[in-house]
Amino acid sequence: MNEPGTLNSSTTSSLPASLEAPLTPDPAPASAALAPPTGRFARLLHLAGRSFIPLGLFARLPLAMLTVGALTLVTSVTGSYALGGTAAGAVGIGSALGAPVLGALADRRGQRPVLLVAAVLNTMAVLALIGTAWAAPEAGSFPVAVIAAAFLAGASCPQVGPLARVRWMALTSGGNGAKAGRDLDTALSYEGTADELTFVLGPALVGILASLVAPWLPLALAAAMTITLVPAFAMHSTHKAVPLNRGSAASRKAARIPAVVVLPVLAMVAMGTFFGSAQTALSSFSASFATSEIAGLLYAVMGLSSAAAALSVAYWPQRFTPAARWLVSAALMTVLALLLLVPGSLGGMVAVLLVLGLPVGPVMVTVFAIGGLVAPVERLGTVMTALASGIVAGTALGAAVGGQLAQAYGYHTAFIVPVVAAGGLLVLGAAAAAILRKRH
Repeated sequence: MNEPGTLNSSTTSSLPASLEAPLTPDPAPASAALAPPTGRFARLLHLAGRSFIPLGLFARLPLAMLTVGALTLVTSVTGSYALGGTAAGAVGIGSALGAPVLGALADRRGQRPVLLVAAVLNTMAVLALIGTAWAAPEAGSFPVAVIAAAFLAGASCPQVGPLARVRWMALTSGGNGAKAGRDLDTALSYEGTADELTFVLGPALVGILASLVAPWLPLALAAAMTITLVPAFAMHSTHKAVPLNRGSAASRKAARIPAVVVLPVLAMVAMGTFFGSAQTALSSFSASFATSEIAGLLYAVMGLSSAAAALSVAYWPQRFTPAARWLVSAALMTVLALLLLVPGSLGGMVAVLLVLGLPVGPVMVTVFAIGGLVAPVERLGTVMTALASGIVAGTALGAAVGGQLAQAYGYHTAFIVPVVAAGGLLVLGAAAAAILRKRH
């Protein structure tokens, strides 16, 4: 198993020579050009420009608001938790199915046109969801229009996070092995933190706006952010660094996705199962002490420590290879997940979640990194969006299984699901390490 930079450098031969140099979309002072920044995260600004990071951060926020926003709006308007849950599930299924399609189209046609079209379609779908929800009949019915609009909203949601990772992989591929590896680790650790923060901030923003103003406002805000921020992200000059898969049939065949990519995709399904089951079990746990609504706050504790730990990956030594990081972090995650069975108070659960979040962020960063390292450079968009879809699908699976166990046997039994999911991550990490060792 080679070091991250060495693996990543194997993809640089596919890049046109004009794209191997890092882009600097934003003008920089002459002094900066003479002495590029040496700080890990300062180098990201040098590589992509100062506007790329805030654009990439806030343009992905609507996706984090969509599922909870659909649940809140439909439940509020119809009075039916069943219909609200079905609408939220339709968003998740649509996103899981639509994301790889958008990623494949971005590989073939380029990120800019695909993101621009997706921004328009998604805005229309979200507005249609708001309209059909308000026109929905009385609770207990099953209006097809609401479910269809929710599915289309999920399927058309612009995949900013995965496509931002593709841009970072292209931008960091032009340097020498060790330097490129450090830059890629830094970029992916930032992306992991950005995902964690948005998926904590998104639902919180939905709850605040829906309770203080109106239940339709979160989705309206998500639509407004999509139609303004996603096009700006799409037009950012970093998209030029990403090569297209427009070659002949022979070259496209050579860029076929290898079977080993299945392992990181399954790992993301396991990660999503961990998230979904943990959320559901925490709802049951918190309801036994206070109200189920505080489960979101408990889950946010794990999200914050996970985000901080993901950011720290940028400073981990290069000799700590991705396969080793996956194994060590997943093993720690499995052991710490057992602690979920211990707390008998809210304070104790907060302490457990705070510690449990520490290996979660590094696992996510590492799995995304390995997915990018084993994928052909011309198919990175497809692979990155497939990984994101795995999380969505796994979250739905984990929520369903955890909910059934919590209902039938209580939260202690439901907490077994995240333990099993973490163990699955460890097994998949061992398999990936064995395969990668043979490949390199």
